[in-house]
Amino acid sequence: MTAPALPAAELAALADPAAYDLTDPQTFDDNDPHEMWRPFRAHNPVFWHAPRDGKPGFWVLTKYDDIMAAYRDNKRYTSERGNVLSTLLLGEDSAAGKMLAVTDGPRHREIRNLMMKSFSPRVLAPVVENVQKLTDRLISEAVEEGEVDFVTAVADRIPIHTIGDLMGIPAGDREQLVDWNAQTLSRYSADDGEEVSLMARNEIILYISGLMAERRRNPGEDVLSTLATATVDGEPLTEEEIIYNAYSLILGGDESSRATASGIVHAFSLYGDQWRRLKNAEVTLESATEEVMRWTTPTMHFGRHALTDIPIRDHVVKAGEIVTLWNSSANFDEDVFADPYPSTWAAPPTSTSASATARTSASAPTWAAST
Repeated sequence: MTAPALPAAELAALADPAAYDLTDPQTFDDNDPHEMWRPFRAHNPVFWHAPRDGKPGFWVLTKYDDIMAAYRDNKRYTSERGNVLSTLLLGEDSAAGKMLAVTDGPRHREIRNLMMKSFSPRVLAPVVENVQKLTDRLISEAVEEGEVDFVTAVADRIPIHTIGDLMGIPAGDREQLVDWNAQTLSRYSADDGEEVSLMARNEIILYISGLMAERRRNPGEDVLSTLATATVDGEPLTEEEIIYNAYSLILGGDESSRATASGIVHAFSLYGDQWRRLKNAEVTLESATEEVMRWTTPTMHFGRHALTDIPIRDHVVKAGEIVTLWNSSANFDEDVFADPYPSTWAAPPTSTSASATARTSASAPTWAAST
């Protein structure tokens, strides 16, 4: 299926920055993202989102090539003043310089290298085996039941147990972490206020703190043990660095993996021909996995601050200004993906998705890839 064509004049009229408030989550509930972003890619690919309600303005990038260039540029951009709108608009992130996702330069590489020690084939082998066993069991139970809520019966359970294995989280504690994590993202109700989210985040941090102290006394081969006992140039990581990076793994890996699993099952239910192509081995699991990440795009955006003046197309981003990178637009860029809509998404991708590049770029979270 290709998105329906609109007259050029009508399409251009829809590319109005004033029509959408990208700082309001309701915008993405009220609008089809494909229909929202397509006019901007065609007629207004880089635009200034004006300040609203006391929040600063920011640049919006919608085209694949512009976004890829920004992800790969760690000289002219920084993530240490936030990497998503909620922190970018504040102008700071309390985890800056401590958590991998919002740390630049040598310290980023040092923390990343430490984390990668916990992802060796020997360590990951039992984790992968457990994921396969758990998935088989949950799917079998769902099929036997006949009708289930896929999110709660399957998608909620696989990521947290995977992360639990990676971090050595006791099995009995994992359901509570899922509950806290959902509260941090107001997933139970849009009416949940900031206080509910803050309390849940604090509960996760307190839990990690206690687990970290135990791992320092009795280390294992899990990620948390690696962080708790590692040294860089003879100095151990600070407690904040350990807690923030463990928190990032729980929050990011759990939610992004859940969203991907739920999104792809929904897509298969809508586009049965794509499911049949995969089931009949007309495409490989490897290429389908990449397309799944592109199609679902679990992380809609990331962002950075410019460190210097940066020309982008017909505009110049001034030093200090916010630049937001919209994966949910880039992953459907018609100039990169010949047909980005359902008729071909199970086919081998024509390019790496923005979601995949975000997971491996110099200053973006990498945990979803591990999960």
